[in-house]
Amino acid sequence: MTQFTDLGLSQPVLQALELKGYSTPTPIQAQAIPPVLAGRDLLGIAQTGTGKTAAFMLPSIDRLRPIDGRAERQTPFKSCRMLVLAPTRELAGQIAQSAKDYGALAGLKVQSIVGGTSVNKDRNKLHRGTDILVATPGRLLDLIDQKAFALNGVEILVLDEADQMLDLGFIHALRKISQLVPKERQTLFFSATMPKAIRELVGQYCHDPVQVSVTPESTTAERIEQYLLMVQQDEKQTLLEMILRRRHPVPGEFERVLIFTRTKHGADRVVKKLAQAGVPANAIHGNKSQPQRERALDEFRRAKTPVLVATDVAARGIDIPGVSHVINFELPNVPEQYVHRIGRTARAGADGIAIAFCAEDERAYLKDIRKVTGAELERLPLPDNFRAVVEGVGPTKREPKPKLARPKVTPRHGQGGGAPRAEASGEQRSANKAKRKHPSRAGRPPHSGDGSTGGNAAGRPQRRKRFGGGRGRG
Repeated sequence: MTQFTDLGLSQPVLQALELKGYSTPTPIQAQAIPPVLAGRDLLGIAQTGTGKTAAFMLPSIDRLRPIDGRAERQTPFKSCRMLVLAPTRELAGQIAQSAKDYGALAGLKVQSIVGGTSVNKDRNKLHRGTDILVATPGRLLDLIDQKAFALNGVEILVLDEADQMLDLGFIHALRKISQLVPKERQTLFFSATMPKAIRELVGQYCHDPVQVSVTPESTTAERIEQYLLMVQQDEKQTLLEMILRRRHPVPGEFERVLIFTRTKHGADRVVKKLAQAGVPANAIHGNKSQPQRERALDEFRRAKTPVLVATDVAARGIDIPGVSHVINFELPNVPEQYVHRIGRTARAGADGIAIAFCAEDERAYLKDIRKVTGAELERLPLPDNFRAVVEGVGPTKREPKPKLARPKVTPRHGQGGGAPRAEASGEQRSANKAKRKHPSRAGRPPHSGDGSTGGNAAGRPQRRKRFGGGRGRG
């Protein structure tokens, strides 16, 4: 079996791997590291969770590291030597952390810039340049437009999850960046799928690339058990709560459960209703600030809040071991997204379970998923008492909060509207009204005309004059 020591990596990099406890490369690493060390451009077709971050980071660190204490090239001012572009903040943060871990003994400076953080802080930390920069395309172009950063020093360019960047609308940003980086560079291009638009980008970025592939395009992981539940759209929340409360015999022990919705508002709505049902959960999507997203991921990673609701934007950036279940609360309208979603489980050699909720109006999505993935989802029945719970008569249905009964209003002028009760006299009603308005005047005869209530000789209350000199009426 191939070991990292067989791939030509330097001693500092091998020592860093030993500190992490890694000795055997994954298939994508074994295929990619030698040509990258040789300086070749690379096209890698691999899904997340296959170890491709190390596949491009380990040999790149080896090429950039100082030899005999001296760097072949100096860190450029307001630029970088290696640029890694990632589609999401979470993925960028994880790549940057991997670069720091793998390069711990190589003497390289690593920085990360993403949206949702202070632009001024990014300007300051990049002022003197850096060896390795991991960035999201939008924030990078912001700094370039402000003349705070340039790409003239880039020796190695990495595009990770290129198909996801296209899905998120970064195509124009990527084309602009391709015109700003030096033509003499090494380009490492990674994508889980290879549609026509991606092939066009490869032609723009890469020169005679070595192509490596570890899985057939859009094939789901064999270690994931996939299940299907047919349910009406407005009954999905009830089914989800029953599953999380273990009132449905879904296989496996819940450790960390990742739930996917199609929209940001849908994710927030699921979290809110789960909280009302006594199930704590966090949401992660594009409307959340960077600190909120980091806090939600940290609580999920530590299993403090083991239920996380996410949109597809966050799907590629969640690389957390121990995700036992992925629940597709709403099926994606792009079948490849299903592959990326369920790929959050069964990582690092573990097994996983994926559950799909499918409503009548999502059958076309399900058909596309089956066609693209070649997977046949095993259909599970709804719980025996599901219909009773949905209709509010089952034993697992939460009791509604008690509502305070509204006091009955006495019908006026003999109109109907309730059981009869003792009718107060007009004089008594006036006294009660005066007591509520002016408690200190309780007991005085209402509208007596003696001036005690501001009445006039006719017993009618006078209109009070306004403050501030406003004009009176008539």
